[in-house]
Amino acid sequence: MTDEPWHVELTRAAQRDLRRLDPPIRQRVTAALLALAEDRLGSAALRKLTGSQQSRLRVGDCRVRLTLDTQARVLVVMRILPRGRAYQD
Repeated sequence: MTDEPWHVELTRAAQRDLRRLDPPIRQRVTAALLALAEDRLGSAALRKLTGSQQSRLRVGDCRVRLTLDTQARVLVVMRILPRGRAYQD
């Protein structure tokens, strides 16, 4: 296993979600994603969603839904939503 950081990719929906956030919240989400990419296994905030291939990262009141591609070492961010809307689809 290598110590290279993971790469972060955002879907179009996640890019739109990120743009819509207030600047301080956007900074917190971005910092959390970069920290997760640096040390994926060390993140206690990353949880696997039941019945899904996705995981979620909790950043304050926001939830970042993502999938992990362990072969390519890529974190694919699907959505960035407020807690109440994050699990509706």
